[in-house]
Amino acid sequence: MKPARTPQTFVAPVSWNDLPKGAYYREALEGELKPWFAKMYGFHLLKIGNLSAEINAESCAVSHQVNVSLAGEPMQVRADPLHLPFAEKSVDACLLAHTLSWCTDPHRLLQEVDRVLIDDGWLVMSGFNPISLLGLAKAVPFARRSPAVKSRMFTLMRQFDWLSLLNFEVLHYSRFRVLPWTKQGGKLLSSHLPALGCMQLIVARKRTIPLTFNPMKQSRNKTPVRQAVGATRQS
Repeated sequence: MKPARTPQTFVAPVSWNDLPKGAYYREALEGELKPWFAKMYGFHLLKIGNLSAEINAESCAVSHQVNVSLAGEPMQVRADPLHLPFAEKSVDACLLAHTLSWCTDPHRLLQEVDRVLIDDGWLVMSGFNPISLLGLAKAVPFARRSPAVKSRMFTLMRQFDWLSLLNFEVLHYSRFRVLPWTKQGGKLLSSHLPALGCMQLIVARKRTIPLTFNPMKQSRNKTPVRQAVGATRQS
């Protein structure tokens, strides 16, 4: 398995329209996000990256939505996503729409998101599925020129591991659009073979208590009860 951090430089697309069939990807992702946006609440939503900024989040109850990126439009805060200029626990939700796909250090980015999110804050991540037709296209020389194929692709299980280290609870995950070049994305195939969908989505929340119970740790922390000096046992 290749390390997540890489010295290689990636040029992220400025818009979904820079990707072949990018409008189809954006519309499909918005359809998956809509029921989850309706469940989110708070004061501040960070859309990190240019692709996140173009996602329609009108159904989200979080009124103040801020677009953060190094360049491009619509951009409101110019900043490096790996060094977010926000205080700790100041944001209610973060959207990473294919942001990890062009990130040189996904661990660092998730740590920054964890830092700025409030307790029980929402994290929404999307990306391309390596176990899909897009993933297979990486083995085809002429197909590698496509920006989508050249992007970084991580399996769901690998992303689950990253999130568990930061104590995020995954509430939902899905894969969709088996056929990336069609408007419907292969609706019939997607319903029967969702694991082969070229797009994937994760919805998680930041938790403040450990998600796994460790009885050994609890026994070490338990203070032993000592018998008082001079006390006698009553028969």
